[in-house]
Amino acid sequence: MLGQVLLAASGSGVVRRAVSGFPLTRKVVDRFVAGETVDEARDAIERLRDAKLAVTVDHLGEETRDARAAEAVTDAYLTLLQALGPLELETRGEVSVKLSAVGQRLDDAMALEHAREICAAAAMNGSTVTLDMEDHTTVDSTLGILRKLREDYPSTGVAIQAYLFRSEDDCRDLAAEGSRVRLVKGAYREPAAVAHQGRSAVDKAYVRCLRILMAGKGYPMVATHDDRMIAITELLADRFGRTIGDHEFQMLYGIRTDLQESLAGAGHTVRVYVPYGDDWYGYFMRRLAERPANVAFFLRALGGK
Repeated sequence: MLGQVLLAASGSGVVRRAVSGFPLTRKVVDRFVAGETVDEARDAIERLRDAKLAVTVDHLGEETRDARAAEAVTDAYLTLLQALGPLELETRGEVSVKLSAVGQRLDDAMALEHAREICAAAAMNGSTVTLDMEDHTTVDSTLGILRKLREDYPSTGVAIQAYLFRSEDDCRDLAAEGSRVRLVKGAYREPAAVAHQGRSAVDKAYVRCLRILMAGKGYPMVATHDDRMIAITELLADRFGRTIGDHEFQMLYGIRTDLQESLAGAGHTVRVYVPYGDDWYGYFMRRLAERPANVAFFLRALGGK
């Protein structure tokens, strides 16, 4: 119930102004967001690199409904990739892109053009791009743009949200050789007509999708902080003859850093999702909705503890 309330609040302008106005909010946001500037993000990425962690970097923002704003987001990614070049991260340093931030709500062709620019810049660094998935109304558009991007940039990845009823079929379609798929549970408020409701149902859907990806020929990117899902991933890897290098774990910046380093120390590729930028509100509220411990952390900080 609390999670649903927070997801609803993530789209509320009134709540946004109230939360943003708390003097201590920035202190809490800094746990989940790696600064507002490219330089701040680069510093965080260097620290993660030194800890033997890979990264995927997200310039925060979504739901762009203005062509100039979509161009500005694209330019921000180009600037980011230029700044990351000297770090020589190659495949250990990719970027994540929300297509709605680069014009998807205006025109698929615009979003495709901007995404191509970002993919080209990433390729110059020896890296790639993963398309974030947003609410269920964007899935067909996102997968269509993905197919076109893969014609020139075959390593382009995509996120699939397990709580959507359609996602098992999408995973089957995407479990081909070379296909990079980030499996997440889902972080948007979706109606019961299109998505599983309740933690148990979502967890079971996640495992079903995970089994499809691990049995396939692609490269699963298992995005979870859940010890049970990590253990299931390792069991499925053994069952389907996967090695430690043909799949990876992904976790969010600032969450379960001890687990990130432990898995990396055991030889796994662990990629940290690193968001940065000043448009942090929606992302921040979805992180609170995902885990009660995050809400407790927020409330303790507001109380000065």
